[in-house]
Amino acid sequence: MDTFASRLDGAWVWFDAAIEEAQEGRWVRDAVERQVMADIRAATNALHGGRPAPFTEDSWHVRIGRIANWAGVLRLAARAGGWELLPVVGLSPPHPAGMTELLSGIHAIGEQGERWMRQLREGVLPPEDEIAQAEGFLTGPGSVEDLELFFHD
Repeated sequence: MDTFASRLDGAWVWFDAAIEEAQEGRWVRDAVERQVMADIRAATNALHGGRPAPFTEDSWHVRIGRIANWAGVLRLAARAGGWELLPVVGLSPPHPAGMTELLSGIHAIGEQGERWMRQLREGVLPPEDEIAQAEGFLTGPGSVEDLELFFHD
């Protein structure tokens, strides 16, 4: 079933698979991949001012919008690099993992943000703990925000 928990679990598995490949030297990013990652970082700046997640002092719209923005940025990045985003729920990432798997894992969380944004417009608030977990996946120590630290190329 495609729940937030299954998305988050799948996102971590796919993210970790790509990072492991890079750290073991089996995936060395090329110039396009490095530039796309720099562009993603620039386009998804959380503007949290160094505050740690969760960003409970921000409005629901800001918090969910910050998460949802990742989906569009990642779809553009995938198109720019010719990578196809894949579903991660209940699936193991193919090996060797690389840019497709990395982007697909992160996209799963951004796409969840888009779902939450639709629900919010209908007056339905998502669970606070899920928003906090998504924020923690995307920002802060050991998160996607620290992505560049995981690469040694």
